[in-house]
Amino acid sequence: MMEKEYREVEDILKKIRPALKDHHGDLKLVDIKEGKVYLQFEGGCKECPIVDASLKEVVDIAIRGNLSWVKKVEILQPRLHIG
Repeated sequence: MMEKEYREVEDILKKIRPALKDHHGDLKLVDIKEGKVYLQFEGGCKECPIVDASLKEVVDIAIRGNLSWVKKVEILQPRLHIG
């Protein structure tokens, strides 16, 4: 993951996070590969019914609208830990 790209995405996430904190949630930057940004909702946002297409769209627009090198924003599903 390139340091500059990572920092640019994190700067945008910092602007989005306060709204998620109200719902005890967060957004984690998992990886950046070939212009694709991989994110994962955490905390209260994992089970929240509001984390639907509209929120994902807001995140996508915020990142792709501000960073021309981003081709796609992918929201990963949290893995279930059993045991």
